[in-house]
Amino acid sequence: MFQKGDLIVYGNTGICRVEEVGTPESLPGVDKEKLYYKLVPVRSASTIYTPVDTSVFMRPVMTKEAADHLIDRIPEISEDSFECRDPRMLAEHYRTSLQTHECEDLIRLIKTVYRKSKKLVQNGKKPGKTDQQYRKRAEELLHEELSVALGISFDEVPAYIEQRISALEVAQGA
Repeated sequence: MFQKGDLIVYGNTGICRVEEVGTPESLPGVDKEKLYYKLVPVRSASTIYTPVDTSVFMRPVMTKEAADHLIDRIPEISEDSFECRDPRMLAEHYRTSLQTHECEDLIRLIKTVYRKSKKLVQNGKKPGKTDQQYRKRAEELLHEELSVALGISFDEVPAYIEQRISALEVAQGA
């Protein structure tokens, strides 16, 4: 069970802070026999009440060490080999990647869409709307968790990743 103050990944909402654990007295219709988490997403001003025993995916935010290790592994994370022209099937495949709640799967999705988009642009075509929509969401989820784990702002994450990978490449080339 999570404690007050914990930062967690909550489903596809993203990172939330556990503000309270208990039975909300002021909410009508809640089971007074159950414990609830009062969650506040770190990037919005909303509040979520969810039973402690909910089926919605929850896990602790990764540590700074795990975040740095993940970033160091980005170059070796392979792209997805899934190819499909049907937007519905493609969206379902991407949705499945998001629902694993694994940062490695988010990186794989981002790298795959980036490669596809680059190839399309080189051939004078526009990147697909479905691809861009899911790449953006994967980046939001990944960067949000990395920003919290690393203690930096959301907007600083891309530069941090780029710097760390560049430094790693220089060190390996030496």
